[in-house]
Amino acid sequence: MTTVTSVPLPVNQLRPAVHSVRILTVNMHKGFTFFNRRFILPELRDAVRTMDSDLVFLQEVHGTHQTHAKRYSNWPPTPQYEFLADAMWPQFAYGRNAVYPDGDHGNALLSKFPILRHDNLDVSVGVHEQRGLLHSVLDVPGHREVHAICVHLGLREGHRQKQLELLCTLLDALPKDAPVIVAGDFNDWRLRADAVLANAGMQEVFMQHYGAPARSFPARWPLLCLDRIYIRNAQSHEPQVLSTRPWSHLSDHAPLAVEVRL
Repeated sequence: MTTVTSVPLPVNQLRPAVHSVRILTVNMHKGFTFFNRRFILPELRDAVRTMDSDLVFLQEVHGTHQTHAKRYSNWPPTPQYEFLADAMWPQFAYGRNAVYPDGDHGNALLSKFPILRHDNLDVSVGVHEQRGLLHSVLDVPGHREVHAICVHLGLREGHRQKQLELLCTLLDALPKDAPVIVAGDFNDWRLRADAVLANAGMQEVFMQHYGAPARSFPARWPLLCLDRIYIRNAQSHEPQVLSTRPWSHLSDHAPLAVEVRL
C-alpha cells in the first residue's frame, strides 16, 4: 500500500490571487495644515479612509511628540500611523528617521496585506537632515512577495543624488521578477530622479500616462513636482493628483493615488 502525504499549501496560495492594488502616498506634514496653522489629523484620517487604498505610503509622520500631546486636545494617544491605520489597515510599519527631545518622526506604510518584514535604511547625508528608506516586504496572494519602499529624500540636490544611488543599490538587490512599488516625497523639483531610477528598471506612473510627473506642491496651488510613484514588474492605471478639497487643506503636499496591476 502506498501512503500519500499531503503538504499544506502556503497561506497566500489558499487565498484568491490579487491582481491589482490601490496606492496612496501622502506627505502628511505631521498632521498639520500649511504653515502649521491647525492640527487636522482626524480630518486627514477621514479623507484617507474614503480612498479605500490597499497601501498608504506616509511621510513626515510623528511617532511621538510630548509637547504637541499636551497642547492639542485631539492629539491621539497612539502614534500617528497607528491612529491613521485604525481598523482599516491591520498592518503597519514605521521607520523613525528624526529623533529630538520632544519625540520623533519618519516614514510609515499602512497595509491591508501582511507585512512579512520591514527595514528602515538610513540615507542621511550629514547631520542636519535625517532621511530614510522604509522597505517593506508584503505577502500579497498570488505573488511570492511584493516590495514597497516609502521614500523621503533631502532638500539639497547633492544629498538627493547620493540618496538615489542608495535607493538604486537597494533596488538592484531585490529579486528581478518581484513587483516593486516606490512612493513618497522625492523633493525632486529639478526632475533628476527619473533618469537615475530608470537604470534600476523603475518607471514613474504619471510619466507613463501623461508624459510629465505630477505637480503636488504646494497643495492649494500645485506648481512643483515633488512627489512620485515608481513601479517595476507592474502596470499603472489612472494615476491622479488629489489637489481639490478636502485634500488641498489637509497638508502642504497634494497626495497621489494610482491603481497598480500586478
